[in-house]
Amino acid sequence: MMTDEQQALLSPVTLAGRTLKNRLGVAPMTRVTATEDGRATETMTRYYERFARGGFGLVITEGIYTDQAHSQGYAFQPGLTDEAQTGAWQLVVKGIQSHGALAIAQLMHAGGISQGNRFRDTNVGPSAIQPKGQQMTFYRGTDDYPVPQEMSEAQIAEAIEGFASAAVFAVEVSGFDGVEIHGANGYLLDQFLTDYANKRSDQYGGSTQNRVRLTIEVVNAVRAAVGKSIPLGVRISQGKVNDFHHKWADGEKDAEIIFGSLSDAGVDYIHVTEFEAWQPAFGSGPSLVQFAKKYAPNTIVLANGSLHDVEKAEAVLKDGADVVTLGRGALANPDFPIRVAHAERLRDFDPAVLGPIADVKESELTL
Repeated sequence: MMTDEQQALLSPVTLAGRTLKNRLGVAPMTRVTATEDGRATETMTRYYERFARGGFGLVITEGIYTDQAHSQGYAFQPGLTDEAQTGAWQLVVKGIQSHGALAIAQLMHAGGISQGNRFRDTNVGPSAIQPKGQQMTFYRGTDDYPVPQEMSEAQIAEAIEGFASAAVFAVEVSGFDGVEIHGANGYLLDQFLTDYANKRSDQYGGSTQNRVRLTIEVVNAVRAAVGKSIPLGVRISQGKVNDFHHKWADGEKDAEIIFGSLSDAGVDYIHVTEFEAWQPAFGSGPSLVQFAKKYAPNTIVLANGSLHDVEKAEAVLKDGADVVTLGRGALANPDFPIRVAHAERLRDFDPAVLGPIADVKESELTL
């Protein structure tokens, strides 16, 4: 007999007219395993199919760069910018879908924290302010981030068009079921949202409403490009890869503006990620998941953050999440849903799999 927790996690849910067979998804994780020119590889096909074969109802890819200008963040990161790249994703998508899972392409512009762009020697961001932290060594980075160039309005328009173009490639050529816009973790859209990184005095700077504007314009452009029937989500966080403990300065007021704006823009889901998704968002009180549900009540909420414990995952569902996505838990247990269904022991995550470089290891494909 399954426990109530197991039954809740394994129950179906509808996302933009598509039925997910359960409420367990694979979170996007950068794995730098593409070819140098950004094509998905046979190793990636096996890697992603393993999660679908393991029973996950939803598989979201790693961040995929969106243009041949400033969007690429890492060497050996996959792209969706030309015929070769879009064609290479087709086998990945078919592998995911062959096991009844939905395949979602996460679209990402690295902005000022790019540390490996083969198209440009300079970075761009909302303002010419050096990003916090240091480049990530397991993505082949070294030293501090350089000071980015402040984006012109023309460059902003180019970035928006890149998201829209990549979304069309993802759905119409590669065959993805939907797209997720990466608005989290310190990348370009989150840089515009972040008060200390964005000191602009135009319509993209100043108030929280202005700083979330670029994300909403990207949502609108992608929606116009792919149509209303394609599942469209946005990933949102407070913390960043280069500033782990960041919190929104205005707390719940910011949450109301950000989640309310995404809801008004008509996204199908909001993917909230925190280190521990059940924790209070601002020191005490509700979690970010609860705020997302409060201010976007008619939007599907995906929750991510240390939810590989079944009881914590179920608790987050009770807090308002509709789907739980796993990163480390999925790496350790690519068959997590099957293990939950059969009450089997879950493997512990071994961080060695992400070192010295965070590419996909052959050992992962045999779990």
